[in-house]
Amino acid sequence: MLQFIAKRLGLALLVALTVSIISFSLLFLSGDPAAALAGETATDQDVEAIRKLYGFDRPMLVQYWDWLSGAMTGDLGESYYFKLPVAGLIADRLQITMLLGVCGITFALLTAVPLGVVAAIRPNSVIDRLALFLSVAGQAMPSFWFGLILIVVFSIKLGWLPPSGTTTWAHFIMPTIVLGYYAMPAIMRLTRAGMLEVLSSDYIRTARAKGAPEATVLFKHALRNAIIPVVSLAAVQMGFMLGGSIVVESIFALHGAGYLAWESIARNDLPTVQALILVFSLFYIVFTFLSDVLNAWLDPRMRAG
Repeated sequence: MLQFIAKRLGLALLVALTVSIISFSLLFLSGDPAAALAGETATDQDVEAIRKLYGFDRPMLVQYWDWLSGAMTGDLGESYYFKLPVAGLIADRLQITMLLGVCGITFALLTAVPLGVVAAIRPNSVIDRLALFLSVAGQAMPSFWFGLILIVVFSIKLGWLPPSGTTTWAHFIMPTIVLGYYAMPAIMRLTRAGMLEVLSSDYIRTARAKGAPEATVLFKHALRNAIIPVVSLAAVQMGFMLGGSIVVESIFALHGAGYLAWESIARNDLPTVQALILVFSLFYIVFTFLSDVLNAWLDPRMRAG
């Protein structure tokens, strides 16, 4: 197990290094960052002054090393727009995004896994068809449209929930549903497919032939094996949800890291965009690493891979 963890950790660090190079390169993909900061009416002297101020006149490798070494110590530079340290900006906003992401993936798992299990136990039943309908609807509906529908119904028509803000727990109900519904279809379908495959296997028939209670067969023998790919998918979905929360946070006016990304892109605040891409990518890498370790613990055969 330790050897497996060491291999996965080395791979995760290699991916993180690659992501850092890509994130840093984004600053220069849009052209001369000094000219972009100076604006269209700036003179050559103004552009040159900004280039020296921010160190854009130094060799690329030197700039990358300074940026990477600073990032490793928590120094992600200064925001061009907010004139504040980027690390502090992201730390303040990330709390809302993390809370929203955890609530969203919890909502998705608590609804999708039981629904997938029941759909697999009773294929072609009403519940199975309902699960299929919810899966298709969840993939077909854009998040912004679903969010607006919820605001119209529960905030404007019924007045039950606040449409925006972060003051109380009620402010997070609709954003959680919208974000979780995005991840629910894939988890439900994978749970259903895994349960169908496991329930038709020989060891399940053997367990039933020995007289094992149905609940033991379903939840001890079947679900434990069927849930393994769901763990990996949930980790991937969590990474997507953190990065994709930009739409949900914009709709419900939640000033989290996703909303900060939207603000930074709109204002050409490249250091903040760089840092957010790096932070979201690192979260994605960490979640994937943890899911690999958890899967290896659940299924020892994976440790040989």
